[in-house]
Amino acid sequence: MAQRESAAVAPLVLIANDQEWSARSLESILGPRGYAVVRAYTGQQALERARTAQPDVVILDAQMPDMHGFDVCRALRADPRFGPTTPVVITTSGPSGRSQRLEAYRAGAWEFLGQPLDGEALLLRLNTFLECKREVDALREENLLDPGSGLYNMRGLARRAREIGAEAFRRRDSLACVVFSPEPDGESGDPVDEEANRVAEQVGLLFKRTGRASDAIGRLGHSEFGVIAPATGVDGALRLVKRIGAAIEASPIPVRGGERRLKVKAGYCAVPDFAESQVDAVELLLRATTALRELKRDGDAERIRAFEPVPLKYPA
Repeated sequence: MAQRESAAVAPLVLIANDQEWSARSLESILGPRGYAVVRAYTGQQALERARTAQPDVVILDAQMPDMHGFDVCRALRADPRFGPTTPVVITTSGPSGRSQRLEAYRAGAWEFLGQPLDGEALLLRLNTFLECKREVDALREENLLDPGSGLYNMRGLARRAREIGAEAFRRRDSLACVVFSPEPDGESGDPVDEEANRVAEQVGLLFKRTGRASDAIGRLGHSEFGVIAPATGVDGALRLVKRIGAAIEASPIPVRGGERRLKVKAGYCAVPDFAESQVDAVELLLRATTALRELKRDGDAERIRAFEPVPLKYPA
């Protein structure tokens, strides 16, 4: 189903809440700011209307009469008919502590809010979410994103590498490219089919959560992920590997029949002044990939490997 052109019309918000006063309160916040609203009163009705209306944002109450809001969110995220980039906000008048918040995030929610809601803060969040959604949808239309992980594909990451490299050249900044390979711990071969997609999706989320806002992150192959890190030298690249690697290894991936734990290897290539480098940013990425593949081919206990130092244009 084609996505709605949310930039051309009023953003559409699906409010799923059986409490009339709460739903009307949300409408009174959203309506004056130009949002259109469609209502649902049960979890099942929310699923049906989300699939048919293709809203720009979904706001779910956790305490629905027929099913929990977390279950509604999981069902939406598992349904290919529902937009994968659509923000889902879950609200609750019940407990809203850390455990509930984490469960909401695991279900696929972008935000979890207790009541009473702060209307101004909600509007600011929704504005940010919609800007992200429009950008991601545009990138998908340009075929620059990997559908399995939600990260850039090779084409998208190469484009961002050129853009980041141009800025690093102007600023005479350092620049690093790191390529990661998260692989099943203690097993040979890669996960396949549905399980591979699940692993890629979860690893993609971990990269998004642990990467910096300035980094460009992409999926380069079945089990390889690249990061273009501006203003990052060798030391920064090593810290990046340790931070992201630790996050991935500490987060078992739920798959059918159990969990998968992953071990991470990485190759990197970094230059202290990109303006003095003989290679462009895409070549740095390819060199980091080469370092990783040589590391994997050697099959030893080493976890991180650098490509050989990149020469400068002019000798010192």
